Amino acid sequence: MAGGRETFLPLIGFILICLKMVASAKSAPEIPTIDQAYSKLSNSITVEWATVPGATSYLLTAEDGDTVIETMVANSPGTVTGLKAATLYEITIRSISAAGRSLASPPKQAKTVLAAPILEVSSPSSDSILVQWEAVYMAIGFSVSIMRANGLGSIWKENTTNTSLTFTSLEAGTLYTIKAYAWNANRIPGDDSTCNQRTSPRAPANIQVSFDSGALKASFSWALAEGAFNYTVMALSDSSELTCSTTFSSCTISSLQCGTEYLISVLASNDAGSSKSSSAMTLKTVACAPGRVTIQEDPPGHLSVAWSNVDLGDYYVVFVKSDDGLEVHCNTSLTQCNFLSECGFTYFISVFAYNKAGQSPLGDIFNYTTAPCCPSDINPVLVSSDRVEIVWSPVRGAELYETKAVDGYNVVECNDTTPACTLSALECDTKYNITVYSFSEVRGSNMSCTPQFITTAPCSPEIKNVSRDAFSMINVHWRSTNDDATYTVTAQGEKGLYQCSSTGESCTMRGLPCGSVFSVTAVAETQAGRSLPSYSVPLETVPCCPTGLTVTQITQSVINVSWTIGRVAQTHVAVLESHTGQSKCHTHQNHCLLGCITCGINYTVTLKAISATGLAADCSYQSYFSGACCPLGVKLYRLGPNGIRIYWQASRGSANYSTDLYGSKGIFTCTPSAGLSFCDVTEIPCGDVYTVMVSPVAETGLKLTFCPKKIYSVTCSGSTLGMVIYRGKRNEE
Repeated sequence: MAGGRETFLPLIGFILICLKMVASAKSAPEIPTIDQAYSKLSNSITVEWATVPGATSYLLTAEDGDTVIETMVANSPGTVTGLKAATLYEITIRSISAAGRSLASPPKQAKTVLAAPILEVSSPSSDSILVQWEAVYMAIGFSVSIMRANGLGSIWKENTTNTSLTFTSLEAGTLYTIKAYAWNANRIPGDDSTCNQRTSPRAPANIQVSFDSGALKASFSWALAEGAFNYTVMALSDSSELTCSTTFSSCTISSLQCGTEYLISVLASNDAGSSKSSSAMTLKTVACAPGRVTIQEDPPGHLSVAWSNVDLGDYYVVFVKSDDGLEVHCNTSLTQCNFLSECGFTYFISVFAYNKAGQSPLGDIFNYTTAPCCPSDINPVLVSSDRVEIVWSPVRGAELYETKAVDGYNVVECNDTTPACTLSALECDTKYNITVYSFSEVRGSNMSCTPQFITTAPCSPEIKNVSRDAFSMINVHWRSTNDDATYTVTAQGEKGLYQCSSTGESCTMRGLPCGSVFSVTAVAETQAGRSLPSYSVPLETVPCCPTGLTVTQITQSVINVSWTIGRVAQTHVAVLESHTGQSKCHTHQNHCLLGCITCGINYTVTLKAISATGLAADCSYQSYFSGACCPLGVKLYRLGPNGIRIYWQASRGSANYSTDLYGSKGIFTCTPSAGLSFCDVTEIPCGDVYTVMVSPVAETGLKLTFCPKKIYSVTCSGSTLGMVIYRGKRNEE
């Protein structure tokens, strides 16, 4: 059953189609007639026919034996597309209306034209374009034409049987339009193919190079090339290749290497490709900074700078700048330069190589510090027996000063940052070789400093003894070991300062005041200076002799010696001495009574002043004449009613006398002529009691009043001559 059903189904379908065709034939429009069929494009055939009344559309059919392609069109002409190139087709047409479609028209054959060649174009050079294509089916030749895309200029057309063609003598960097088609054996052209191609640009011209030696970069510029979209600059060396690209007419290549020679070329490019390389030019960069720089100072004051040779260096310049800002330089084609240098400076040294490109990059900056300067104005501000103080002006470059004093075997040192030094614990009266070395941490000590000889002050003398001679001169003796020294001995006290000098070991001082205490020191002096004073020795001068010594006779045998006490005298010894003997007293007072004095003779008066320490001054004074002896046997005799003669007996020695009568009615005095031993008083009232004293008169005219007084009564009765009544001796308190 199933197999029988499958057998009848196709049959039923065919019957239905036939019934439909019969029904359509009865109402379908007329069959159109093809006037012509031709091909203008390789994938289509165009058909022309007469219009069929009532037809609303047409069905075009193209068959090549393998495929059938149908296309609905509205009216004539109509084109069947989607065909194969260079292929013979049988073309039929049917008209279609609302009632149906007509039968197919009588067939008409038409062949599609050749396919368009598929072009591959390029610009191998700035004045040519190469057109290439693959072979086209049924083609026996090709036509290729070219013209400027902007329509200007002429068309250049070439026929060929090859599959490539080159157009030359074109304008560089210009956009061209290329059209190509193939033809068959009947010279019928096929489809054409059109494309645009630009020629590659010419190499840039007028290339300019500007080299920046400091930044190690080069700037390039050129004239714009026609049709160039981009430019590339290439710098090629043995070790590297550097490029820069731009759309403008300039470009900069950085990071160039010093001391390198580059081959420079510039390319212009567009969508067609690159131009030929411009004429290559050479660029030499600046030389690299010299290396292996060595700096030496030999001898001092001369700097030698040396370095290694560098590639592309034509000559060298060395710059030397001191830290005070002063700069010097030297040019040389060698690899060494010499400079004068000064002590205490830091020099900053840089070496550059030069060529036509300019100065090499800055290499290492070297600094070299010369030895510090030596102090030159060493000035001893104090030189003593065991110490020397020296100062000097600060010098450049010195951070520390080392001072050494050498006396042959012994060395005394001091180090300080200030320009001064005190050398202590030195030997007196010794010649030292003193050198001040300047020191810096970088260079060490400057050992070329000149020494200076300084001799210490002399040693202090030692006073051995101080003695006095009979003439009150002070002799000072000392001991010393100095050479060529002058010694000054000084005695200083409240009364002033006294000195004596000598080049030996003793000297004598005169004129020191009495009664003074002195401190005696000795000082040695040489050209180097003065020594310290010796230890002092005390000196006490003898007490001063008293001034104003007075001798007063108290009685005939007793005198009083008084004086003003001299300086530092504590006791005194007064002595009166004559041929008859000596009288003296020792007292701490300023006066002294001396007895047992013999009247009427000359005495020598001396006074010894003694200090607390026992020093004594013998003071001599002028002689003293003791008062004349009192007269003996004084008597009064009456000379008439109103006159009295006083008579006495002169004692030992000659003397002048004076007589005084003291009564109630007055005092009566008479002085006898020289050599007489009486004296007369006239007009003396009688009837009175008189005290009579006969006194010796000293050479000075001083009347001595220590003689005894007698009382006499003078009566008015009796004889005009006779004795006066002696009443007795007056008592004296």
